[in-house]
Amino acid sequence: MEQEQEKDYFWYIIAAVVVIVALTMWFVKSSEHQKYETALKAIQEEPALSAYRSTPGR
Repeated sequence: MEQEQEKDYFWYIIAAVVVIVALTMWFVKSSEHQKYETALKAIQEEPALSAYRSTPGR
């Protein structure tokens, strides 16, 4: 009697999950960067009006 071995896809599944998570993180990071560009430009134009200005003594 010959038994056919079922192919183990465990490592393929783990690799696919890692790739999907990495791509998701990259897409989120790139979209977040674009979201704050206008705020960064406004801060650079007039830093005195920014809530993120540096305070002395910190």
